[in-house]
Amino acid sequence: MKIARQKKLVQRTREVVGWRELVGLPDFSIAEMRAKIDTGARTSALHAENQELFERDGQKWVRFKFPVRRPAPDLLLEAQVIDERNIKNTGGVPERRLIIRTTLLLGRHRWKIDVSLADRKKMEFDLILGRTALRSRRVLVNPGSSFIMGRPLIKPSAREAVDH
Repeated sequence: MKIARQKKLVQRTREVVGWRELVGLPDFSIAEMRAKIDTGARTSALHAENQELFERDGQKWVRFKFPVRRPAPDLLLEAQVIDERNIKNTGGVPERRLIIRTTLLLGRHRWKIDVSLADRKKMEFDLILGRTALRSRRVLVNPGSSFIMGRPLIKPSAREAVDH
């Protein structure tokens, strides 16, 4: 009986998200974009074209182009590289990818995620959120729903504390 009550309490404290959601990436001044919540992917992936490595203050950085919907111009973004990993692409073939860390806005929540940079121009979503990004957030994915969380509620320019 006690275990059943504990399970119900755990279920109530989990936030339900749809299989696709609107998210923000404030570190890149992206207020809103569509993301696929992909529990089949371990690592999150962000579309990045023309990746160019460079050094800043003795650290490895990457500069890349992020195409946005017209009429806005494409964004030229920069981020510190935190790792380089072999990650299986959608065809199951391992490829070497740069990993960056950035802030994610989802509904009223904000937290840091690690994201691999990949050419996703043939994919429907510029960002997929994998299991690792969601694991500690107590999130349940409802595969029959979309955009449950609504628009990101924290303004991207506000440098507020990240949820823990």
